[in-house]
Amino acid sequence: MSARPERAQGSARNERRRLNEIFLTLPSLVWLGVFFFVPTLIVFAIAFRPADPYGGIGDGWTLETIRRMVSPNYPAIIWRTFLLSVAATFICLTLAVPVGYCLARVGRRWRQWILLLVVIPFWTNFLVRVFAWKSLLATNGSFRLALVWLGVLGEDQPILFTPVAILLVLVYTYLPFAILPVYASAEKFDFSLLEAARDLGASSGKAFFRVFLPGISRGLATAAIMVLVPSLGSYVIPDLVGGASSEMLGNKIAQYVYTERNLPRASALSAILTVVVVALLILFLWWSLRRDRSGSGVKKGGLFT
Repeated sequence: MSARPERAQGSARNERRRLNEIFLTLPSLVWLGVFFFVPTLIVFAIAFRPADPYGGIGDGWTLETIRRMVSPNYPAIIWRTFLLSVAATFICLTLAVPVGYCLARVGRRWRQWILLLVVIPFWTNFLVRVFAWKSLLATNGSFRLALVWLGVLGEDQPILFTPVAILLVLVYTYLPFAILPVYASAEKFDFSLLEAARDLGASSGKAFFRVFLPGISRGLATAAIMVLVPSLGSYVIPDLVGGASSEMLGNKIAQYVYTERNLPRASALSAILTVVVVALLILFLWWSLRRDRSGSGVKKGGLFT
């Protein structure tokens, strides 16, 4: 006889928990809906409107702006944006993995100091840091002179206003965004698994790549998203250290808004960038859900087969 009241109480508790979750999530949903979803719909709508001769939005609807996206200029800019963003993401992950590993293994005292060094750049204004890199990469900049002294660059070979300069500053800017998620995953990793892998005959390198990296895969994926998404939309960095020959999508969008006053064309490029970013986020969400359903993700044949 007491089973029914207990089930009723459990159902009531679950209902209250769901209501609490809804009320806690509602402000964020409203904020995202008003300041993200609605403006995104407006941008997509403007992409299908004609341009006004005075820099505004004309009447009616047209596909002409979308058709012009196949112009020879756009694929080169899109490809440069994608290539630099992926390269910056790969370099950041390559540097973040050993740093996250060391942070998870060192003592608490040293860990606090290293984390402090990681977040110190955030204490300085973003524009000030980019201008500082512009000085370092200039003809007489200390960083460029050091590369010339090491033989990496020629005496007359510039580095400022090139894609290499953009890549360097992108890596510098977004490296902390890669280190922190990797460290958060590495801190929860059971390092006794590495010892067990070595006891089973795996070398240190094989244990690292076959056990540690899969164990922090979610942190790696989060770090990749945290670096790739802002890199794709970067505007200030290529504008200050990249020059006219190294434009990225963000620069072209700003040019159409402020210089050419062509809002539909700027909206079309923004829509393309939004679709790419949303597709990446959906892919990450799909991968996370699939990984959760499949369990640990270790193959049935074992760790080293």
